[in-house]
Amino acid sequence: MDASLEKIADPTLAEMGKNLKEAVKMLEDSQRRTEEENGKKLISGDIPGPLQGRIQNIGEQGHMALLGHSLGAYISTLDKEKLRKLTTRILSDTTLWLCRIFRYENGCAYFHEEEREGLAKICRLAIHSRYEDFVVDGFNVLYNKKPVIYLSAAARPGLGQYLCNQLGLPFPCLCRVPCNTMFGSQHQMDVAFLEKLIKDDIERGRLPLLLVANAGTAAVGHTDKIGRLKELCEQYGIWLHVEGVNLATLALGYVSSSVLAAAKCDSMTMTPGPWLGLPAVPAVTLYKHDDPALTLVAGLTSNKPTDKLRALPLWLSLQYLGLDGFVERIKHACQLSQRLQESLKKVNYIKILVEDELSSPVVVFRFFQELPGSDPVFKAVPVPNMTPSAVGRERHSCDALNRWLGEQLKQLVPAGGLTVMDLEAEGTCLRFSPLMTAAVLGTRGEDVDQLVACIESKLPVLCCTLQLREEFKQEVEATAGLLYVDDPNWPGIGVVRYEHANDDKSSLKSDPEGEKIHAGLLKKLNELESDLTFKIGPEYKSMKSCLYVGMASDDVDAAELVETIVATAREIEENSRLLENMTEVVRKGIQEAQVELQKASEERLLEEGVLRQIPVVGSVLNWFSPVQALQKGRTFNLTAGSLESTEPIYVYKAQGAGVTLPPTPSGSRTKQRLPETACVAEVSSLSFSAVCLPFL
Repeated sequence: MDASLEKIADPTLAEMGKNLKEAVKMLEDSQRRTEEENGKKLISGDIPGPLQGRIQNIGEQGHMALLGHSLGAYISTLDKEKLRKLTTRILSDTTLWLCRIFRYENGCAYFHEEEREGLAKICRLAIHSRYEDFVVDGFNVLYNKKPVIYLSAAARPGLGQYLCNQLGLPFPCLCRVPCNTMFGSQHQMDVAFLEKLIKDDIERGRLPLLLVANAGTAAVGHTDKIGRLKELCEQYGIWLHVEGVNLATLALGYVSSSVLAAAKCDSMTMTPGPWLGLPAVPAVTLYKHDDPALTLVAGLTSNKPTDKLRALPLWLSLQYLGLDGFVERIKHACQLSQRLQESLKKVNYIKILVEDELSSPVVVFRFFQELPGSDPVFKAVPVPNMTPSAVGRERHSCDALNRWLGEQLKQLVPAGGLTVMDLEAEGTCLRFSPLMTAAVLGTRGEDVDQLVACIESKLPVLCCTLQLREEFKQEVEATAGLLYVDDPNWPGIGVVRYEHANDDKSSLKSDPEGEKIHAGLLKKLNELESDLTFKIGPEYKSMKSCLYVGMASDDVDAAELVETIVATAREIEENSRLLENMTEVVRKGIQEAQVELQKASEERLLEEGVLRQIPVVGSVLNWFSPVQALQKGRTFNLTAGSLESTEPIYVYKAQGAGVTLPPTPSGSRTKQRLPETACVAEVSSLSFSAVCLPFL
């Protein structure tokens, strides 16, 4: 433990420090024994039951944070006086350390579990500060002069709705400030437009109350011009609140001027738990206010000692890590971001969206087709004079490819912590934010290098696929019998559907015959010697089956590919139709044979007479006067599709001139194409059987 515990004068704190030393020692000994017995198996994996192997590696500092919750329950059993002194000391020490680390002088701290809760309390404090009669008159004061809360268009989703729900304010009290459109980052708040909005609200009799600025937007990690915003807020008496992941860099030796200006704001919300990889550590809102009564009414302070114990997990973690360990983790995350950013600048066809944010610990990038490159292998598809629909189609293609790239990188480098996100202006992008993931995943510099290597290895596939998409579409549209399906979510070469003879083009329902043809087509195409992958699935916005052509890793002749698809599909359809026709012919032949055999049976009855059908009498008559009748049947010629009598066959057999039937083929030769053979089926009075081969 930290040496400061040795200097604590309070006996309760000293005793607690001694117990914490023993707890840490027990944790270290337990972990050492477990590693020796199980080959350095993680403690988190030793939990029996359904949680076994599912708990992340939290490390010793994580155990300290979890220990804080158990210790808080133990401390709450102390007598009131000791509990009050102890909790006050823990809260004041943690607040002092955080203010010093993040350069926030003379600040107070509010610890909360829900990250947005701190901002809601700050809004209440701002309302009580600006509306002196709010405690007495309540909503009537707000109704006469409506407050306005300004949020950036790049703020995290749902923040404004959460504030209105918590404060009981109508949605018109929110004002969404757009980002820059002409100059500067498109993810930074437009300061000039904000000033215009403030003036308009004042003219309408409204009260500008609070502005939420970003030191690292939720999407791309851009920082607003906080210095300029601070001047604007001081001019109009607006409370300035700052949040964002870039606030972590205030603990470093070098801080950009835009982030450093956040240390002068009225309040800020930070999440040290993800930054340090600590589980169950509360978020912290630092603020400056001189009236303790208003902070108590707003809920930022509490007289309950148990509420002050929320700071205990963070207090223990800070004691364990120390200042150097705290700063080192943040510094390591920023170094990982800079390492990736510098490496990606050297990679063709990768566009970085935060090149101007040198101090941002967030890197956002995407595969982009129009970046210049000297290597002709990676030459992108030319896009001059493209129509708006074509431009939209190209963007959808790039979005699908970026989603595929993100999924591939997450599988190949799980320690990278990449996330795939959709931006309104740029489209689908990949985000690398080690400050939120590196401490938990254990990301190292080698992982960043592996990430860059994987990106470079996937670029040929991406570029080759992008080149073939338009060519494949043109070939499909020029081929009769094939329909190109525009699926914006498919990252491969394209999607195609074979239109068979009985296909109802106007219907969106499933087509059993089409499903059968596409299933056979998929089987045939996967048997080809090719690197292409094929799959079938329902059509985009329809239930009909389609063939999905996957990514291309090398040069593929689109015309030859389309010709192979349509020829194979036609062959499958013809074979299927032939079998169906043959089945129908055989069915009709059986029905006709049954009718004729029934007639023959009736004729025989008339010829032989009724007496011969009586069992005893018929036997006596047949003994005295036998009936000489030929065995009659019917033969069905599959080639001619006609019924014939079997009398000639039995006559030939009786004369010794039998018919030699073709041999039955063996199973090993079923895949060969057999010569066309006349197929004959015999229908006797007892059965109907095929006696020769069907032809293909």
